[in-house]
Formats: sequence, C-alpha cells, structure tokens
Amino acid sequence: MTAPRHIAGIHHITAIAGDPQRSLNFYTQVLGLRLVKLTVNFDDPYTYHLYFANESGTPGSILTFFPWPDAPRGSIGRGQVSAIAFAVPAASLEYWRRHLAAHSVAQHEGASFGERVMHIADPDGIPLDLVETETSEPTLARTFGPIPPANALRGFHSATLSLYDGGPTAALLEFMGFRFVAEDANRVRYKAPDDAAAIIELMRGSQGPPGRLGVGTVHHIAFRTPTDEQQHEWRNDLTKRGHSVTPVIDRKYFHSIYYREPGGVLFEIATDPPGFAVDEPAGHLGERLVLPDWLESRRSELERRLPRLMSTVRQ
Repeated sequence: MTAPRHIAGIHHITAIAGDPQRSLNFYTQVLGLRLVKLTVNFDDPYTYHLYFANESGTPGSILTFFPWPDAPRGSIGRGQVSAIAFAVPAASLEYWRRHLAAHSVAQHEGASFGERVMHIADPDGIPLDLVETETSEPTLARTFGPIPPANALRGFHSATLSLYDGGPTAALLEFMGFRFVAEDANRVRYKAPDDAAAIIELMRGSQGPPGRLGVGTVHHIAFRTPTDEQQHEWRNDLTKRGHSVTPVIDRKYFHSIYYREPGGVLFEIATDPPGFAVDEPAGHLGERLVLPDWLESRRSELERRLPRLMSTVRQ
C-alpha cells in the first residue's frame, strides 16, 4: 500500500554535545543560528535541550542538542546519521572560508553531486557540510544575526545515513514519499517532493563497526508532517508494515512518533505545529529557561543543578 501523502522533508536533527556553553557559542556566533529554545530534556530534566534554528524556528532549519558534559564520546559509524549538511546560497563559500578561518575552524572543500561542498566539524567532532546550491530557500535563513543574510545558512540541505545495505532503507524512504534522484559512487540521493531540507543520502556498503551513541554523534533525525491527523495515519501505516512505532509523544513544540529504519537509524515524524512561540514571545525566543508545565514546580531545583549559560539573549 502506498501512503496517500508524503513527508515534506527534514523537520529537525538532534545530536549529543559535551559542553553546552561551547555548543551555544559555536552554533550562534560561528554558524549564526539563533537559540530559539532553551529548555530541558523532558526525559532527563537535569540536561538541557538546546534548539538552534533560523529566526522563528522553522521546520527544516532546526538542529537540537542534548549536552551531556560527563557522557563518554561516541563514535560515528554504521547505522547512524553520519553527516549533516546545511544549504548556503550560490557563491557564498568564499565568505564562509574567510569567516571560518577567522574563528580557527578547520575546513576543506570538495564536490558532491555537482555541488561545491565545504566540510567542517563542530567542537564535538560532528561532521557538518555547507553546500552551495541554487535552490536554497531564503525563508530558512536567519534574518538578524552575525552572518549577513546573503550568506546565512538556509536550513538543511541534506543528511547522510551510513548503512551496510541501503536497499531496505531506500524502500522505506520511497514509502514515505522520497524519490531516487541520483547516484554518485557509493552514495544514493533521495529527495522529498518539497524543495527545502528535502534530501537524504544513503552511504551504502559501510563496512566499519556500528556507530556508538555518545558525545559527538547524532541521536535521531525527524521528518515533517503538517498535521496530527496525518501523523496518526503514518503511525498506522508504518505499524502495518511491521515497524515498532511509539505512541504519539507531546514534545510541546511538536508532536512526535519514533521508529527505527532497517539500518538502525532512529527516525521520528514530527508535526509542524504548534511551534516555538507557544510559551514565549517570538521576539524573545531562547532568552530564558522555559519548562513544561509538569516541571515548573521544580524550576528552582533545576536552575541550581543545570550549568549556567552566558550570553543567550539575541544570539
């Protein structure tokens, strides 16, 4: 059975960091994203959950982190999202070369599928790519920030999944509405019908050991669906196909279901609404610690236990 709808693209990607202040500085001051939500991991409230995105936290631009300073380092390998790529406007890598050098960020350039790519890593070693593309979406760029809007990141370009056998994962992506568009060496590119944050690349034949979750690795990747009703339909259809799918979980800023794709990567389908302005004004996102209602009574305790973060206002 083919689902009578499609996934719009990437909603967000969540990774594991070490030092929360170091991640805050890098993603706001170096990459120019905005901290749109400063909250806690709802399942582990002594840990922050940091959300970085464009000005308003538009799905497709959201990169989030669980910073666990005392956690062991992970290793990137088979069964993981092994690289995150951001879209940048055509001819903007010259700007990024100078900007990253000024911040002592190591970089090297290459090409993939005919597009120029700059390869860097964040402070915890997560591979990040900046991909020049003619089809970048201006609305996913940050409006106000340290990077000129003409050069700013424009949401995700793609995410790479490292897999031993990409066939079953490709079949799942096709069921979700992605379509094969190109093949380059050991990479296969699939794209959702929408233009922005819509590409998944499968790196097939990964012979190394499975990845190990920890600092410096991606925890999961989330895909967009516009409504709760469509999310329920996805849950029913995925369950019928034999996937073990969680019940719907209220993440306050979106609703989520989770399941593992055949290669082991944790997938999520998240709703676009309600968004990040449900608990603070859009002009002041990320300026203070916000908690879900069920944790508000513990605010004093959590604020004492959580590391103090500096310079969160209008980053």
